[in-house]
Amino acid sequence: MITTLHIKNIGIIEDLSIDLNQGLNVLTGETGAGKTLIIDSLQIISGGRFSKEMIRKGESNSFVELCLYNPSYEQSEDGNIIVSREINKNGKNMCKINGRMVTVNELKEFMGNFIEIHGQNDNQNLLDNKKHLGYLDGFAGEKIQQLKEKYKLCYTEYNKIKKELKENLGDEKEKQRELDLLKYQINEIEEAKLKEGEDEELEEKRRIILNSEKITENLAQVQESISENGIDSISNAIRALEKIETIEEKYQTTSSNLKSIYYELQEISRDVKEYKEEIYFDQEEEKYIEERLDLIYSLKRKYGNTIQEILKYKEEKINEMERIENLEEYNTKLKTRKRRNRKKIKYTIRTNA
Repeated sequence: MITTLHIKNIGIIEDLSIDLNQGLNVLTGETGAGKTLIIDSLQIISGGRFSKEMIRKGESNSFVELCLYNPSYEQSEDGNIIVSREINKNGKNMCKINGRMVTVNELKEFMGNFIEIHGQNDNQNLLDNKKHLGYLDGFAGEKIQQLKEKYKLCYTEYNKIKKELKENLGDEKEKQRELDLLKYQINEIEEAKLKEGEDEELEEKRRIILNSEKITENLAQVQESISENGIDSISNAIRALEKIETIEEKYQTTSSNLKSIYYELQEISRDVKEYKEEIYFDQEEEKYIEERLDLIYSLKRKYGNTIQEILKYKEEKINEMERIENLEEYNTKLKTRKRRNRKKIKYTIRTNA
């Protein structure tokens, strides 16, 4: 039961509260008094459509609130239910049921249990032949609904096969053009002989080549500093400590620590020397890396952002080419499926007639 209706900023209504009583409530008034706006407000709070033009002139939003009483409603201790809907000029909706935010669809479903609106011309729907089948199906009940679902599935599948057959039975020249394009794309990717991670490896080599002079210079400086200054100086320090390490234990400890540093520096010096020897690229290798990267970038622009995507694209095109080449056989299977589906549709209708 509706107990109170509160309307704000709808049409000519600025702020209105209506208390409804049990039994029949009648609204009367002159034309333009706002009777229709009250019914419109009930449609709005029931999840109906709303036009921004309905918002009162000069206001930014409209608000409708309804108080219902239903003692059997589990989510209310006293049986009172407060339903509200606020609509702003920017199109935003805010719907609430007892303070809980809900969607418009949830509001519509909930209010369908309490409000049903009938207009003066609603009975004219009975004369609309487009709706007759719906009325008849509704009268037939659940059995016809199950049959309709079964028929719908069969009919949808039938149309899907029919559409695919129409597309497959196209122009032969067009099919040949498509096949030529697929072959070209597949061959282009296969001839590249791509390997996953290859582009990253080549990029790293290219970066080293571009910075080879800088790397060589700095490695030479490191090696010179370690060999001429570091190792020799530490070696002299170790020899000096060895002369006094028997006098006190701490000198022996320091000597031992220096020897460890000495051996580590020798190891580092060998590593740096190897790094220098690795930084060598002839012009042919540099040319190969540039050409290879250009090829990979070209393929990425056409077929995918990564080598993995390019290889996946190739597999897809191989499958597509095989499908087109075996289209006649595939179409024969589709035609068989189409005939079976058609029989299934007729059987569904006949057995349930």
